[in-house]
Amino acid sequence: QGSLQVEMLAATRAAGRIPYVIGGTLQVIRNELDAGRPVVVLQNLGVAAIPKWHYAVVVGIDTERDDIVLRSGVDERRVTSIPTFLRTWRRSDYWGFVVLRPGDLPTDVDRERYLEAIAALEKTGRNVEAATAWNAVLRTWPRDRVALFALGNIELAAGNNAEAEGYYRDIIGSGSKSVVARNNLAIALARQARFEEARSEIGAALDANHDTALEQELRDTSALVESLARESSAD
Repeated sequence: QGSLQVEMLAATRAAGRIPYVIGGTLQVIRNELDAGRPVVVLQNLGVAAIPKWHYAVVVGIDTERDDIVLRSGVDERRVTSIPTFLRTWRRSDYWGFVVLRPGDLPTDVDRERYLEAIAALEKTGRNVEAATAWNAVLRTWPRDRVALFALGNIELAAGNNAEAEGYYRDIIGSGSKSVVARNNLAIALARQARFEEARSEIGAALDANHDTALEQELRDTSALVESLARESSAD
């Protein structure tokens, strides 16, 4: 009913799932079907001058008959020849996506694209589902700094400061010079009343920082550390 691609992806995230845009080949579709996942595709059933955009769901491929099986409109099983399907799919630049449960990876996983898909889910406030997905990233790419940082931020936002500290220390311990990781580590430490350690971390972040856009955030964190320290002393 006229839904744009971005709206299709947003609706998937609203359901707590991860929409992952696939590489546009028939083999990728076949691999996803073999994994038990149907594939949503965008077709142009018209012509270039008069497009007729249409979403369908690929549910099967019959290579012997050279056919592809679609859920299309009100048809539960529309059988189309593969050449015809590819022609109509090509007109959308071979756009399609699979719907992943948090923790599942697509068969043609591209790290950057997958991380972007999880980050987009997290931005909707689905932190529990995003955390499950970030942990799956670590099982696939151990010590991935993007996943570690995201998990640290989720724990920090939830007030789980010791857990957040662990993720930030893993980033720094891996040799990263991430100023933002040190900044957030300082916050996690200060919330645990470990003020000298927090001062050390935010001081190191300030010394290492060369990004003027981050300067105020770092100074705000330094002020927060001192404010929490004063409150602790007053108690």
